[in-house]
Amino acid sequence: MSTPPIVHITDLVDAVQSQLDRNDLASIIETVAPATADQMTEVLERLPLRRRAVVYRLLPKERAIVVFERLSPGLQSDLLRGLQDSEVASIFADLDPDDRVWLLDELPAAVAPKLLHGLSEKERQLTAEVLGYPKGSVGRRMTPEYVSTRAESTVAEAMRRVRARLDDAETIYTLPVLDGSRHVVGVVGLRDLLRADPDVSIAEIMHPAHVATAYRDAESVARTCTDLRVLALPIVDKEARLVGMLTIDDAVRILEREETEDAARQGGVEPLRRPYFSTPIHALVSSRIVWLLVLAVGATLTVQVLSVFEATLEQVTVLALFVPLLIGTGGNTGNQAATTVTRALALGDVRPRDLWRVLTRELGVGVALGALLGLIGGAITAVLYEPRIGLVIGLTLLAVCSMAATIGGIMPMVARALRVDPAVFSNPFITTFVDASGLVVYFLIARAILQI
Repeated sequence: MSTPPIVHITDLVDAVQSQLDRNDLASIIETVAPATADQMTEVLERLPLRRRAVVYRLLPKERAIVVFERLSPGLQSDLLRGLQDSEVASIFADLDPDDRVWLLDELPAAVAPKLLHGLSEKERQLTAEVLGYPKGSVGRRMTPEYVSTRAESTVAEAMRRVRARLDDAETIYTLPVLDGSRHVVGVVGLRDLLRADPDVSIAEIMHPAHVATAYRDAESVARTCTDLRVLALPIVDKEARLVGMLTIDDAVRILEREETEDAARQGGVEPLRRPYFSTPIHALVSSRIVWLLVLAVGATLTVQVLSVFEATLEQVTVLALFVPLLIGTGGNTGNQAATTVTRALALGDVRPRDLWRVLTRELGVGVALGALLGLIGGAITAVLYEPRIGLVIGLTLLAVCSMAATIGGIMPMVARALRVDPAVFSNPFITTFVDASGLVVYFLIARAILQI
């Protein structure tokens, strides 16, 4: 009697784990048979390294390569270490050239020549073409396996080219139209070909083409691809000759990876290259410890400021009660501005040349926020303590919010101008800086108003 399909991922993982404990491989094959490729990907992500390789070996070859392609490059690298050389060579050969490069970027440099040597001459050459572009460029993420046509060709001729490449082309839904020098003069979609009369020339039905050079930043081109809502974007070399296509699935994959990195660094950790449950404890520790040490050193600035104004605190001890409120508000205001501007930079809404426009806008936002918070905070403090303390808190909130929003807004701009990841300059560093400078402003205002 067959086991009913397991729908929930947690149940599926628990069942596989239990069967692995009993070394019941036959039951594992039966259990995972109804699972989709996406479900199997999640199962492998949650299994320990050694068990992952055992379960993967039990999948049929055709299904195994589909599941492998859906794994993150870091997890693919881990999985290969648990397989035999013959299995690794087979998997590597079945990947598309651009997917091979994703994987090679995660593997030790010494492994690449061995894997490339096992490919056929054609596949090795295609992969080498993609590997030849700089890391971070869209040339390293494009596919060299596409179907092109000529403007003078007929629809029937273009369809014959598509049918001949069905098995080896990565994309057939967008065909770049080339001239005699391999320059892109337009694009034509598969839908247009199917709809048109077979004797119509491609020149009559093609559309204007948007292209990108292979040396451009991959994230920028991926953003262009998604903004244009195209299935594939032609990639050209420095002489404007077609060298590949960036498909929409690869564009989305690039953006997901970049946004994951930005989110991690804004939170003060290094991005993980594999799913959470597949990441060893020591890797989690190493992704966080460096940032914690950096921030701890930066936090000594706050301690130094407090020691400088120790006499002021001794004279008016109530001032110490508001320190967490003020540095927390300043840090949050700066983080809000930094997150907003970093996202705008990623989307292309803001560019480094817009520095002064961003500065004035964030200064205005900071003044408005500070005035509102200062009015509310100052009034409440004046009622609970005394009017002079309320005035100190109100003015400090105004100054700190104005300063924090301005700094939070321009720091990502400065980072982009220096060709550094804006996320690195965002929340952790801004919080540390605003904490120290905000306390200086606080105590200077207190000294002036309280005459101490």
